[in-house]
Amino acid sequence: MIPALFAPDLAPTCRQVLLVTAHDAKSTSAELLLLERDVPNSWQQVEETIPVTLGRNGLAWGMGEHTALPPNSFRLKREGDGCSPVGVFRLPLAFGEALTSQCKLSYVSITATLLAVDDPQSQFYNQIVDSAAVTKDWTSTEFMHREDGLYRWGIAVAHNPSNQAGAGSCIFIHLWRGPGQPTAGCTAMSEANLLRILAWLDPALEPRLVQWIS
Repeated sequence: MIPALFAPDLAPTCRQVLLVTAHDAKSTSAELLLLERDVPNSWQQVEETIPVTLGRNGLAWGMGEHTALPPNSFRLKREGDGCSPVGVFRLPLAFGEALTSQCKLSYVSITATLLAVDDPQSQFYNQIVDSAAVTKDWTSTEFMHREDGLYRWGIAVAHNPSNQAGAGSCIFIHLWRGPGQPTAGCTAMSEANLLRILAWLDPALEPRLVQWIS
């Protein structure tokens, strides 16, 4: 189940994986499987397959915990490219407007001053910050408290963990606009499915997101 390209990057202590597979690198829709294991290399699917949407321009090679080099001609993830990242990524925290009691991940409550910084020139690039608590040095951000409610619940994806300028920022798993409607570079799904995932993920099992093509 786990792509051979990324299997070596999953430590034995990782016992939960969100596996997203798209038909090809230009796909804007994909399938998500919830996988878990008790012993090495014995991954089993739990729950039903979940439909998700991806970036409007498909997939690009991201920066995460994977050590493999991108296949020839596979595009690299860049700021503003509209692509969801390929690779292996930690899921460090959840966020939202109302904490679900079943969520085990570390949780950040969304406020009117909470921002996702996507300005590569900012010292806060690729970070979620409280604008009331830091000195502004950015020209571009995204309000986490969105009027369309897409971040009512979500999960942060540790893409570009070193915050390399221009390599892509603020990748999330969040609510979708609807089936088949792509994102700006995140992975999105229905509210019911996202709540199922939030209840399932357990930081003690060191969950990871793995995204690739089938």
